[in-house]
Amino acid sequence: MNKTVTKVDLSDIDDEAPDLSTSPWVEKFQAATVRSGRPKSPKTKVSTTIRLDQDVIDAFRAEGPGWQSRINAVLRDWLRTKS
Repeated sequence: MNKTVTKVDLSDIDDEAPDLSTSPWVEKFQAATVRSGRPKSPKTKVSTTIRLDQDVIDAFRAEGPGWQSRINAVLRDWLRTKS
């Protein structure tokens, strides 16, 4: 056993971090709004299942991320030409 165990004594380290359990930190944490996830869009999408040819999916995916949004844009353009 050549391994020497080295313990670090942290009791003498001067900690400059503020004590977050004291005022005014407690009030700031309580007043903070918790936001998780991405912001809600005013126009929500509907989840659906659609069957497309594999070559169509491959072509859109080959252009990189956002391929579903690009399919949506193509369908929206098609709708504009119909009306």
